[in-house]
Amino acid sequence: MTPTAPTPAPLLTLKQGTSWTDAWRQCLTAAPEAFRDDRVLNLWNATWHADGRTLPATTPVDGSPITGPPRLDAATARQAVRAALDQHRAWRHVPLPERRARIAAALDALAAHRRLLALLLVWEIGKPWRLAQADVDRAVDGVRWYLDGIEPMLADRAPLDGPVSNIASWNYPMSVLVHAMLVQALAGNAVIAKTPTDGGVACLTLACALAAREGVPLTLVSGSGGELSEALVRAPEIGCVSFVGGRDTGAAVATAVADLGKRHILEQEGLNTWGIWAYSDWETLAALVPALFDYGKQRCTAYPRFVVQRSLFDAFLAAYLPAVRSVRLGHPLAVEHPEDAFPELDYGPLISAAKAKELRDQVTEAIDRGAIPLHRGTDTQARFLPGQDTSAYVHPVTLLNPPPSSPLHHAEPFGPVDTIVLVDTEAELLAAMNASNGALVATLSTDDPVTFARLAPHIRAFKVGHGRPRSRGDRDELFGGFGASWRGAFVGGDLLIRAVTRGAPGERLPGNFPEYQLMP
Repeated sequence: MTPTAPTPAPLLTLKQGTSWTDAWRQCLTAAPEAFRDDRVLNLWNATWHADGRTLPATTPVDGSPITGPPRLDAATARQAVRAALDQHRAWRHVPLPERRARIAAALDALAAHRRLLALLLVWEIGKPWRLAQADVDRAVDGVRWYLDGIEPMLADRAPLDGPVSNIASWNYPMSVLVHAMLVQALAGNAVIAKTPTDGGVACLTLACALAAREGVPLTLVSGSGGELSEALVRAPEIGCVSFVGGRDTGAAVATAVADLGKRHILEQEGLNTWGIWAYSDWETLAALVPALFDYGKQRCTAYPRFVVQRSLFDAFLAAYLPAVRSVRLGHPLAVEHPEDAFPELDYGPLISAAKAKELRDQVTEAIDRGAIPLHRGTDTQARFLPGQDTSAYVHPVTLLNPPPSSPLHHAEPFGPVDTIVLVDTEAELLAAMNASNGALVATLSTDDPVTFARLAPHIRAFKVGHGRPRSRGDRDELFGGFGASWRGAFVGGDLLIRAVTRGAPGERLPGNFPEYQLMP
């Protein structure tokens, strides 16, 4: 009998009406004050400015050109900060009902442009459609929660003496950065933000344009961290610095704010770990694994490390490997027919081809030094357009025992690479789960609640889940970190309001400070 030939994969095409050109044309219509044919503008002193040299940029989705950020120089950034202080001094006296009304109108405008904001996130930072929409929705819904409950949070509190300066990573422009900006403004502060260098400038420009129309005092500028840090971090006009990013940059910001005695919120990376000890519910674990690859693990609460009891390793692999093979990767807008629904993917590209190469090189180096590859995905499992550039895509990889000399042993890869470490004792389990001197989240899967209650307090993470992943959280869920993963005030719920307002003299905010650590 002649064997049956495998069915060829269908040729894919771009979903109708979702090209970068389509998105840019909609931006020009939606916010003509903030967009030109060939560039976005900077927003400062309540005016859109065509200043700054626009850098070339490409989308990680397929390597094609998109609009890059217009980089300001230090002198212009200082002007922008001084203008933001003038806005702050006026805005802090605007009555709360009016501030609420303006923020509410801004949220209505964001919701009305939900599809366009999500499409920009797809092209600029490679988010699959489901996750791009969720990023927009979490921003809008999260700020609405503050609108509904802001009065008691602001009781006996006052805005800061100067505007809040935000420097955030590129991965969550809406649900982290825009959310924070609008809540900070609701609390009575003018707000400054620097667009992330690696992506998101068009999405943030549109969001800020919609809010600025409603009279919300926002400043949005672009530039290199080295060029703008003197103005955005050290300037005496700044009332608070809010930073989300890596430890290297965060350490420099932490040194600056500590020297100046400035209010600060510094969320930094850590190696979030998932421990497996005296555990048997493998069906539940297998169902969770694909979701852990959301957005290619390019988020601060991703779990890139499993710490597994050696005697359970065979059962763990039996559950884990089929699950990781089911992870869906591809072009976020590639469909069989132009009118088809958006594809259901776990992740698309990494933020850049350079990051993808760096991660692939780290994997190769780790294997050369003794790590054991347990899984490596292939192109046959991915969805791409014919002939498209795929240099920013990395298939899922799982390595056993990365060597201590490898960055994958001690640092967050910020990409779809899982590492597994085997342990024999509870002491080894805790040591391996605390490898990065503090983390934002962790999880321990164990059948016995008593064992969890005994071990969890020794895991140096702000949130520890019992058999379930923990997230940054929304609305009233608090967020922070231990060790080097966090500096300054904790946030979430009323803590975010407390972090960007003044209370009674001598108030000690919950947070991780050089002189003290205070849990909520």
